[in-house]
Amino acid sequence: MTDVVQGPFRNEEALRRLKKRRAADVRFRAYGLSAIAFALLALSLLVASIGYQAISAATYHVVKFDVMLDPAIIAPEGEDSPSDISRNVDGFYSLLRSDLLETFPDAADDRLSRLRLGDLVTRLAVLPTARSVAENPTRVGREMRITVPLNDDLDLYLKGAISRDARVRIGEIESVSEVTENEVRLSGALAFRGLESLMSTLRADEGSTVDTRSILLTSGSATGRVTSLESGAANITMLAGAMDAFRGARPVARIIALPETERNVSDQQIAWTLALKDMGRISRVPHLSLLTNTDSTYPEIAGALAAIVGSLLTMLVTAFIAIPVGILASIYLEEFAPRNRLTEIIEVNINNLAAVPSIVFGLLGAAVFLGFFGLPRSAPLVGGLVLALMTLPTIIIASRAALKSVPPSIRAAALGVGASKMQSVFHHVLPLAGPGILTGAILGMARALGETAPLLLIGMVAFVADVPDSPTDEATALPVLIFSWSTNAERAWEPMTAAVIVILLIFLVIMNGIVVLLRRRFERRW
Repeated sequence: MTDVVQGPFRNEEALRRLKKRRAADVRFRAYGLSAIAFALLALSLLVASIGYQAISAATYHVVKFDVMLDPAIIAPEGEDSPSDISRNVDGFYSLLRSDLLETFPDAADDRLSRLRLGDLVTRLAVLPTARSVAENPTRVGREMRITVPLNDDLDLYLKGAISRDARVRIGEIESVSEVTENEVRLSGALAFRGLESLMSTLRADEGSTVDTRSILLTSGSATGRVTSLESGAANITMLAGAMDAFRGARPVARIIALPETERNVSDQQIAWTLALKDMGRISRVPHLSLLTNTDSTYPEIAGALAAIVGSLLTMLVTAFIAIPVGILASIYLEEFAPRNRLTEIIEVNINNLAAVPSIVFGLLGAAVFLGFFGLPRSAPLVGGLVLALMTLPTIIIASRAALKSVPPSIRAAALGVGASKMQSVFHHVLPLAGPGILTGAILGMARALGETAPLLLIGMVAFVADVPDSPTDEATALPVLIFSWSTNAERAWEPMTAAVIVILLIFLVIMNGIVVLLRRRFERRW
C-alpha cells in the first residue's frame, strides 16, 4: 500500500499552533463574557443604589385637619377677593395651628412648645389649599378637610431614615400613679424585664452611650419619656395623651438611636406625631406632589414639575435647531461637497468638536447668547441653543455614517434611470439612511438631556417656583435640579434627589427605547 504523505498542516508543530489558537479563542470569549458581566454588575449596582435611595421618596406622610374656614380669618373685610384669599397663607396656617393646640392643649403652656407644635407642618404647605379656596370662594364659612405634608424630619423618622429605633413590647402595667404634675409612675410585676434585657444588650454592644438615649413608652395616643427604670417599675414624663391610657396596657418601648441633642426633632414632637398617627390623622400616601409641585426650600412640598417642563422646552429648542441643521449639513458634506482641502478642514473640525468638553459650549453660550445678543438669562431658549451647538457634531457624524452605509449601487441605479443628483439623494438614499440618521439624532438629544455644566454657566441654576409657559420664561432643567438638591444640607433632600434622577433616567430609557424600535422597524441589511 502507498503510505499517507504528511502534509504541511498535519505535523506536530501545526497541531500545537492550532491548539494554541483555539485556546486563545476560548480565552477571548471568556474575556468578552467577563466584560459584559462586569458591565451588567456595575449597572445593576448603580440602579440598585439609586433605587434604594429613591424608594423612600415614593411615599410621604400627610396630616389631615378638619377645620372651619372662618371668614374673619380667611377672608376678612376688605381682603376677600380671590387674589387676597390665595395669598392669605398665614390665615390658613393659623387654622391648622389652632386645631393642633385643641388636640394637644398642654402645648399652649409655653412658647417653645407652641413653636414645636406648629413645626409639625410647614407654613407654605397650605398654599395649594389657599389657591383652591380662592378658585371657589363659596367654601369660606364651611368645614373643610385640609391635607398637608408632615414636616420632612418627622416624615423621615416615621420611615426609619433618621434612626432605627430599638423596640420591645413590655409587660402589662398593673398600676399607674401620679408622682408630680407631669410625672407618672408605672408598675407591674416583671413588666419591664424585656426593656431591661434590651438595655443590657445595647450597653454590651455599644457602651455607656446607650444611657443618653431617649426611651419612649407608647400606649395608644399616650407617650411618655422614661426618666428612671427599676425592677418592676418606671417613672415617665408625660409628653402626650393621658396617663390612664397605660393602665392595664402593654405599651411599646422605643429606644431612639440618637440622643435628642443630635436630632432635628424633639421627643415631644415624636410623641405628638405618634399620637396623631394613632388617631388616624397621619397616613402614608404616594408622593405625587413630586410631579405636580414646583421647587421649594422645604423638601416636603418641593417638586420637579418646573424642571420637567423646562427640560422639555429646552429639548424642543435643541431639536428644532440641531436635527435639521445637522442632517442637512451631513447630506451636503457626504453627497454634494467637493473633495478639497476646505472640506477636509471642516470634517476634521467637526470630529474635534464632538470631543470638546460640554462646559466649553456653556462658556460660548454665556459669552455670545447672553453677553453679545442679550438673550434672557436662565431661559430654555438659551439652553436649547447651547445644547444644539453641542449636539450638532454628534448628529452630523452619525448621519454621515448612515449615508455611507447605503450601497453605491442605489445611487448608480437612480442616476441610470435618469434621476438627478438631488433626486437620487432625497428620493432613494435618504429614505434608506433614515433609521440611522434618526438613531444618531435621538442619541444626541439623549446626551443633551443629561448635560448640566452648560446650563449652569448660562444661569439655569436659578430657583424657579413657577412653571415656564414659553422658551423665553425663566426655567431650570432636571440635571440642574439634581445638582441643586444634592448640595442642600437637609437629610430629606437625599431621597428627593435620587427620585429626580430616576425621573431623568426614565426619560433617557424612553428615548433609547425609541431608537431601538426605529432600528428594528426600518433598518435594512445589505
